[in-house]
Amino acid sequence: MKFIVSSSTLLKQLQQISGVINSNTVLPILEDFLFLIDKNELTVVATDLETVMKVKLEVEAKENGRICIPAKILMDSLKNLPDQPLTFNVDMNTYAVEITSDNGKYKVMGENPENFPKEPTADDTTSFTLVSSALVTAINKTLFAVSNDDLRPAMTGVYFELANKSLTFVATDAHRLVKYVRTDANCPQADNFIVPKKPLNLLKSALPDNESEVKISYSQNHFFVSHDGAQMICRLIDARFPDYKVVIPKDNPYRLTMTKTDFQNALKRVSVFSNKSTNQVALNISGSELQLSAQDVDFSFEGNERMSCQYTGDDMQIAFNAKFLIEMLNAAEGDEISIELSTPTKAGILKPSDKGDNEDLLMLVMPLMLNN
Repeated sequence: MKFIVSSSTLLKQLQQISGVINSNTVLPILEDFLFLIDKNELTVVATDLETVMKVKLEVEAKENGRICIPAKILMDSLKNLPDQPLTFNVDMNTYAVEITSDNGKYKVMGENPENFPKEPTADDTTSFTLVSSALVTAINKTLFAVSNDDLRPAMTGVYFELANKSLTFVATDAHRLVKYVRTDANCPQADNFIVPKKPLNLLKSALPDNESEVKISYSQNHFFVSHDGAQMICRLIDARFPDYKVVIPKDNPYRLTMTKTDFQNALKRVSVFSNKSTNQVALNISGSELQLSAQDVDFSFEGNERMSCQYTGDDMQIAFNAKFLIEMLNAAEGDEISIELSTPTKAGILKPSDKGDNEDLLMLVMPLMLNN
């Protein structure tokens, strides 16, 4: 089997899917890309058994065929080659692969494509489309709040809640919660499922941040996304997502509003002096002044800052994990941010002042006990 492909085009496509491959895998074949040639079209597949990613590109080929090629050595060699046509010669009896460039010849040992895991089929799926930038934004605004606790598998992914005219994305790690709603999605029916963190991370990098359409399908166990010749399939998390609606406080009468960047920068400066295990920063709010303070008693570190704010409510002192607040502020658009509060022991709700078209973002963060 022989085919000719542009080195830079091949590298660009492989970089989209190479993140699926784990370096310490149990099955050596999972360290390979599966190359499939069919009528001048090359499909490259990568998998870790949970997630499958595929890309398609045009090549010159006289015959059809399949071969598994070790991913790391192929990627490393392509990164060091200038843009030029590469000729792949594959001996289908020994699976030896010879790659010829303008000035060189390189040989790698491929593997039998029959040993490569079969991908799940898209049977009994429900499908709908979404603008690519909407999906990328939803992933960016929720992924940071996903839990890493494998003992609570339901929280290790993003919860997709489908409704007639909206699609809601929810992520929580029990300390904070992000709810992002898109009202420009036409879902075929009310439904819900949980997509794991890793495939969403890969998807975020592979999809363009533009108005092109992404096709999303799901079955009982799998999630399928396809866009312009690229496809991702992953296994859904088989667990029940916690009822997030009961966690969101209905009545938070006090409202604190300030400039987002000023607040974020003050948090970054003051949190340097906080306890490294809690990242606790106390907010002392009175009138139009907000005082931020942090201390690490073990090392006698202390940091204090004042900033102006708009506040309606009784004077209050409440403490939060500064790292959580900073990550949440990163996810919020606009110049101003507001925090809705009720008591120092109840969750605060962060909302950006600017609401984009067709979207709504709500972030919740649990307070920390004040060290008085």
